[in-house]
Amino acid sequence: ELVLKVRIQTPNLRENDFIEIELDRQELTYKELLRVSCRELGVNPEHVQKIRKLPNTILRKDKDVARLQDFQELELVLTVSDKNSLFRVPTLSEQSGYNKKASELTY
Repeated sequence: ELVLKVRIQTPNLRENDFIEIELDRQELTYKELLRVSCRELGVNPEHVQKIRKLPNTILRKDKDVARLQDFQELELVLTVSDKNSLFRVPTLSEQSGYNKKASELTY
């Protein structure tokens, strides 16, 4: 596993802590990085404008992601369209306690 530190870029907030995420080294792609980061931070992937490797490098492709080292710091830079829709609501299957088999029972 590759362990990365990720946060949302929010210059207005005093506290903007990183969280640690794990990526399978066999699946080091930009798409997988975006998916895992958004899931962990509760952000809609459609609202991510870019991923920045701190302090000042934009990640653009799979090769950029493959070069990342453990504990590197990344920021998700979000688009600023509608602040209410930036954070996504988890689907029913992503919510804790959801039982997929129970939802498929028919009476």
